[in-house]
Amino acid sequence: MNQSFHGFELDVVIVDDDAAVRDALAILLEMEGLKVKTFATGDAFLGEAARLKPGCVLMDVHMPGRSGLEILDAIGGAAYHAPVVMISGQGDVPMAVHAMKHGAFDFIEKPFDGPVVLKRVREAIARVASNSAVTMHGRLPAFPGHDTLTAREVDVLEHIVGGASNKEAGRLLGISPRTIEVHRARIMEKLKARNTAELVRLVYRDVARV
Repeated sequence: MNQSFHGFELDVVIVDDDAAVRDALAILLEMEGLKVKTFATGDAFLGEAARLKPGCVLMDVHMPGRSGLEILDAIGGAAYHAPVVMISGQGDVPMAVHAMKHGAFDFIEKPFDGPVVLKRVREAIARVASNSAVTMHGRLPAFPGHDTLTAREVDVLEHIVGGASNKEAGRLLGISPRTIEVHRARIMEKLKARNTAELVRLVYRDVARV
């Protein structure tokens, strides 16, 4: 087992309506010692996206219901806490490039080449690991007052400093905008921040000095 890939609650999420593709990718990745979870539709993944903590997401562009691009947008694009690698047919390359401009980490063309898939996944996981080398709960840098926040407040803070609105954060976390507003007020009270700009400076000021 390749222990260097681990350190996440889940290594890779696969989102594809083609059972044969899901199985082939899962076997390939599990043979490398990776923990894998699969979803047959984008909506099924979306229902668990906020709870899951993967190192990488592999998602097909074309699926029944909402497309991979629509799901990418729904989870916040680059603001989502794991890199998203889009899976596309050869004719979908322009669409995959479009997806990258809207937050996807990379794209893989069908038919798959095993070593290429593994390389993309390694790169995606490595980026997460690099970004969270000194983090709180694997996502935010350690900062004064972080130990006063609950796990849910950390989740909310992550989206706030990432630029998400109350509505966007609520959608990603599966809670109401009003609940986000309450959490935001408690976070600002605990960290003694007067506005979002102060929250961002507080969270990332030590990182900026590195």
